[in-house]
Amino acid sequence: MREVRIFELEHGEPAAAWRVARPSIFKVISGEAWLTLEGEHEDHWLATGESIELPRGSVAWISAGQAGARFALASGSQRATPKPLSGWPMLGWLARRPSVV
Repeated sequence: MREVRIFELEHGEPAAAWRVARPSIFKVISGEAWLTLEGEHEDHWLATGESIELPRGSVAWISAGQAGARFALASGSQRATPKPLSGWPMLGWLARRPSVV
């Protein structure tokens, strides 16, 4: 079983920090999101439709761009072996979701 959670952040809300419990895919549904992983030297600005894989145990800091952001976090079951991005069936489902304005 997989879990998909939808979140919204408005511009100006404080950055949120998450400890990633299991390998997950972070995908921007609408707007723009800033994401950085502790220990990495580069930040990621993700626009609508873009995604990034979050490894288990990492700490991700997330904030919204000026128009805010709606994003999904999808993860597999804890017993599942992590698969590459292209192998996640959930990614196809996320890609087909209509953008929300």
